[in-house]
Amino acid sequence: MGYLELRELKKSFGGVLALDGLSLDLAAGELVSLLGPSGCGKTTALRIVAGFEAADEGRVVVDGKDITGVPANRRDMGMVFQAYSLFPNMTALGNIQFGLRLRDVPTASRRQRAAELLELVGLQPHAAKYPHQLSGGQQQRVALARALAIRPKILLLDEPLSALDAKVRVTLRDEIRRIQSELGITTLFVTHDQEEALALSDRVGVMSEGRVEQLDTPARVYREPATPFVAQFVGVTNAIAGLADGDAVLIDGHRLPAGGAAGHPRGAAIRLIVRPEELRLSSVDDGAPGALPGTILTQSFLGPVLRLVVRLDSQNGQLLRVDVPSREAERHTPGSRVAVEFVARSPIVVPA
Repeated sequence: MGYLELRELKKSFGGVLALDGLSLDLAAGELVSLLGPSGCGKTTALRIVAGFEAADEGRVVVDGKDITGVPANRRDMGMVFQAYSLFPNMTALGNIQFGLRLRDVPTASRRQRAAELLELVGLQPHAAKYPHQLSGGQQQRVALARALAIRPKILLLDEPLSALDAKVRVTLRDEIRRIQSELGITTLFVTHDQEEALALSDRVGVMSEGRVEQLDTPARVYREPATPFVAQFVGVTNAIAGLADGDAVLIDGHRLPAGGAAGHPRGAAIRLIVRPEELRLSSVDDGAPGALPGTILTQSFLGPVLRLVVRLDSQNGQLLRVDVPSREAERHTPGSRVAVEFVARSPIVVPA
């Protein structure tokens, strides 16, 4: 049993099923991200936890107490929205104090708590500024401080970084993790950004069509996806067409070991799911047995790695993305002939 439990939640809007028996447990002090494409139900789940939506079926339990029918304003939860939702007529200090004022906290205590939180989010010099005088990142810090001011049992974050530019997003992402860890507050984070979910979370729940396909540590979600959907949704992948051949895959006459193929009838059309970093390039003459010959089409600089697009010498001209160290740029120029080798320990095999 977790500190926050979602039990068989179902929710439909008209004829559209948003949640299809969603179950999820969060331990006390844990940060779990719900990751998935638009329309998968992740924000609906968050709004049901917050009390802004009512589930058609299922329960929400916090610390052993069923709060399914408890109004939103009595759930002791702090929520940070994508659009900040700050009060434009209040200063940063006033916004942070707002929830405390509704709870009739004395003025001196409100100011002390707000000052503590301004320091926590690094905005002490901006206490007297109004939202329009703050940058997007600063506004989101105020929104986070406001959510934390009431000392909530649960912190809910609904795509809080998606409106920010890339550099600010990374900085604030790290700040959210620092603050969450420092306070030890149980947190449910909703995002469609894979890097964000993998970097922030203790565990990631990958959602599709109203259900969690996999709930696991970021490393296992990335390296050991539980379903074809997770394998193809999280990170960059290549889907390589082939035929099952016992415990191997036949690709253009080349036999590549893949234990996952054993579960498919011999000769069945399948796809091998391989990430760019699980491929290696060698010269056509030096390629290992099973290496696939091809030609480099493009080269993209991504900092520590180059991402190459290689067209295989197959009948359908399969394109593969391959990551190599940036220092090898001169060795792997467009037009170069190469052999693609597979270094994945256990490639994922799915039906074609």
